[in-house]
Amino acid sequence: MTPVSGQQHPISLYLKIWGLLFVLSAMSYMVDYFHFEGYLRWTLIIIFMLLKAGLIVAVFMHMAWERLSLVYAILVPPLCLLVLVWLMAEEAGHTLLTRLLFFH
Repeated sequence: MTPVSGQQHPISLYLKIWGLLFVLSAMSYMVDYFHFEGYLRWTLIIIFMLLKAGLIVAVFMHMAWERLSLVYAILVPPLCLLVLVWLMAEEAGHTLLTRLLFFH
């Protein structure tokens, strides 16, 4: 029998990331506990959500150790879609403003 060769990451790395995810989740809950409101609340929630998702993708899905071309192939299309959604939302706002201005 031949030994299987591959990447082996220390368990301490996964435990540290798990602990960091726990801290980020606690901070996310603290946003509601301290009754933040408005744009500050949503900005903090989105920042914590993106940090947690980035850690999960980078470490637990092993993207941190992949080739850069594979990372680009996975991350660039959703980013392009987000840019297109943002452009469509901007155009929708302009169209609504124009209709309210001229037809109201």
